[in-house]
Amino acid sequence: MAAPDIDYPWLSSTSESFCGSLNIHLEEDNPADIFPAQELPTSSTSFKCSIPKPPPFPGTFRAAIKYPNRLSDCSSVPKETIGTWDRLFKEGHGSDVYVLTVDKSYIPAHSSVLTLASPVLGDILQQAKVKNGMRYIKIPGVPHQAVYAFVRFLYSSCYEEDATRQFVLHLLVLSHCYSVPSLKRVCIHVLEQGRLTKENVIDVLQLARDCNAPRLSFICVRIIIKDFKTISSTEGWKVMKRANPALEQELLECVVEADSGKQERLKKIEEKMVYLQLHEAMEALLHICRDGCRTIGPRDKVLKGSLAACGFPACKGLETLVRHFSSCKTRVPGGCVHCKRMWQLLELHSRMCNEPDSCKVPLCRHFKEKMQQQTKKDEARWKLLVRKVIAAKNSLGPFSGRTRRSVSS
Repeated sequence: MAAPDIDYPWLSSTSESFCGSLNIHLEEDNPADIFPAQELPTSSTSFKCSIPKPPPFPGTFRAAIKYPNRLSDCSSVPKETIGTWDRLFKEGHGSDVYVLTVDKSYIPAHSSVLTLASPVLGDILQQAKVKNGMRYIKIPGVPHQAVYAFVRFLYSSCYEEDATRQFVLHLLVLSHCYSVPSLKRVCIHVLEQGRLTKENVIDVLQLARDCNAPRLSFICVRIIIKDFKTISSTEGWKVMKRANPALEQELLECVVEADSGKQERLKKIEEKMVYLQLHEAMEALLHICRDGCRTIGPRDKVLKGSLAACGFPACKGLETLVRHFSSCKTRVPGGCVHCKRMWQLLELHSRMCNEPDSCKVPLCRHFKEKMQQQTKKDEARWKLLVRKVIAAKNSLGPFSGRTRRSVSS
């Protein structure tokens, strides 16, 4: 339902900082109201050893309470232990497993460590044949350096940042395939910290969905929506379009939905600003008719006569409109655009005014009586407008700069 057609180019919506202060008076505690702590008798010797010393009475000053260390500090693994496990991996002392890579090289490891670190590797090791006291397992399709970083992480959770950044996608796949959630979290963190680019975001998105990484998938979609024009022209998008048209359609729908939501939010913001301007106009109109401002005001008030800025943002434009309304020869609602604006503001004020008998705004009672003669359609439109203006006023909050201006002025 549309609101009444009210023009507002003369309204100004300036923002001022909250410059007031809150003076809160705190009453001090009366010493007579504080009960003194009961002291232990010092003359009797029978209670000297049996009664413990009482705790201090709660007062203004308290001794600092020493809390125990955090649980994470108590359960942290010492660097020496991590170094020992890392050394065990690098030296391969007592290893009973060879991990074969694509370049036909192998990495010595321990079946007990691999089984405890990865249940998937444990199942593979149970099925692996023993040859000369050694088990052989193969991790194909991944560079040797990535497999090396993966197995090392299983021992001590250690990793080199350069190698992790270089093979982060391979490590993400390995962490998912062999069920190592701690390594998956590391890979996702590395990708989030600047490793996502416009060229690889499509590939990372598909990989994140295959590896069950919803957070990473969500971040990729946000990046695509933010710079869709550039990303849609990359080679990764063209390959995805041929191989996975369903994903392309889903991303296009996300872009359209995000664009529609953005336009809807902007529209709501613009509408809210209109209702805020109308609220400021109502405040300024009441201010002029009740207190007077500079050169316009009631006869029983001494005008300021100065050109100092008024605390009401819409006061200057409203004064110009009031001055035109008082001197316009047409003045009928449909004959002059400026007068039509003034008639609408006066009627809006009367619908929001709760004290028509004592109100100093002109024609307030007139419009109150006129409400009874309007059609239901017009009445519904005005009621909707009043609700919107009141809602915009309430959205400012008690500590808003706009509200503070109107109160202080």
